[in-house]
Amino acid sequence: MTETSATASPVALTSATRPRLRFAPSPTGYLHVGGARTALLNWLYARHFDGEFLLRIEDTDRARSTDASTRAIFEGLEWLGLQWDEEVVYQGANVARHADDGARMLAANAVYRCFCTSEELDQRRRDAQARHETFTYDRRCDRLPADEIARLVAANTPYALRFRVPEGTTGWVDLVHGQITFPNKDIEDFVVLRSDNTPVYNMAVVSDDIAMRITIVMRGDDHISNTPKQILLYHALGAPLPTFAHLPMIHGTDGKKLSKRHGATAVADYQIQGILPTAMLNFLALLGWSPGGDREIMTVPDMISLFSTDGLQRKAAIFDPQKLEWMNGQHLSLIALDDLLPRVVPALVAAGLTTPEAMAARPEWFRALIDLLRVRARTVLDIVRQAEPYLRDTINYDPEAVAKQWKDRSAAAELLAVARIQLASVAEWTPQGLEPALRTLAESRGVTAGKIFQPLRVALTGLTVSPGIFDVLVMLGRDRALSRIDTAIAYLR
Repeated sequence: MTETSATASPVALTSATRPRLRFAPSPTGYLHVGGARTALLNWLYARHFDGEFLLRIEDTDRARSTDASTRAIFEGLEWLGLQWDEEVVYQGANVARHADDGARMLAANAVYRCFCTSEELDQRRRDAQARHETFTYDRRCDRLPADEIARLVAANTPYALRFRVPEGTTGWVDLVHGQITFPNKDIEDFVVLRSDNTPVYNMAVVSDDIAMRITIVMRGDDHISNTPKQILLYHALGAPLPTFAHLPMIHGTDGKKLSKRHGATAVADYQIQGILPTAMLNFLALLGWSPGGDREIMTVPDMISLFSTDGLQRKAAIFDPQKLEWMNGQHLSLIALDDLLPRVVPALVAAGLTTPEAMAARPEWFRALIDLLRVRARTVLDIVRQAEPYLRDTINYDPEAVAKQWKDRSAAAELLAVARIQLASVAEWTPQGLEPALRTLAESRGVTAGKIFQPLRVALTGLTVSPGIFDVLVMLGRDRALSRIDTAIAYLR
């Protein structure tokens, strides 16, 4: 038996060979976080190694592909900042080339005509199941005499093209998994062109990757079983092999494949929830790649600089929404305020807390407020929620805050009344002017400062958690702060 071995090795990065990678989603739904992760790692490879990142929309499934899904893919990639380097390729526009490639393989005797109907194949599949056997195509059409084939063709009998799988093995060196080899006996003669001359998935992908001069095919490891078929097609078409890299699947925190039952899986959902694109990129990059050491928080330039194929991991990645929120909180603190404002301001306006005109009237105050609040926020929506006490005339008291800090209503009212007198006497409404007044009050009553600060915090914000009490007082301003205390005293009495 002659062994046919196909092995793909990493492409040498020379001045003559720039890496060309592609992200090739099907426009049959939203941009899933798994797809975004794959796009990101392709993009990072291209940017680190001075390559090109291309986008191909695999829209040959006309029944399920939609313009809305295509737009969602574009918008998701653009929000993440994963810009592609050439015009978008639409697979559906290349059906004629796919058919021509099939015809070339037929002329080279790499494929053969299969006249079996779908009904006949379904029946044979049922018969095999009844015998408790796995159905594989028995090559009966490959054994037809030449004159019978000519007669069927002359009679316009519909036929598909099937690839004639050779004996031996097919293997490659995967950038993630190392050497992978498949016995060819386990690969049945697969269809490359249907009877209507349209390509099946593997045929379209290989034809397009050859035409786009793709040198690195990086995708999810659910495609490993497709790779030996695609390698055989590369050989049959006389094309050089790309390097293959199969990334680990993404699981939920329960260890099962990520799905809607784990929560949001669309990139757009996280945008709506107030996740920063830089944080999303940081989080996605670590789902299947590690920069080494214990480093987790990275900017985009950091990720490009640190990227290497040595960091690609084999084991399944875990998508933990709580870790994403924590990471987003880190990025909220890191991002330049001028870059954060365009993301927070529309959210504040959408929540009805302010208007563009109001913000234009007090730009520095708004900048100071957002800069203050982002420290304790995990999402943009957190900032919006925390901003409410500073932007509304009236506030609601959180029941838990009332129960905890105003348990003795009479004592709380008396304490707030004394604090109001002390604050009203402060000449300089700054943290430096306010702090001595409140700390002196605490000392005179023989209590810790917290016993003053916490009830006062509820009166000013309605919450138990906020920035430092002196920052809160300054952001509210003298008149609004004293008015809030008056309202709280009235509420308690």
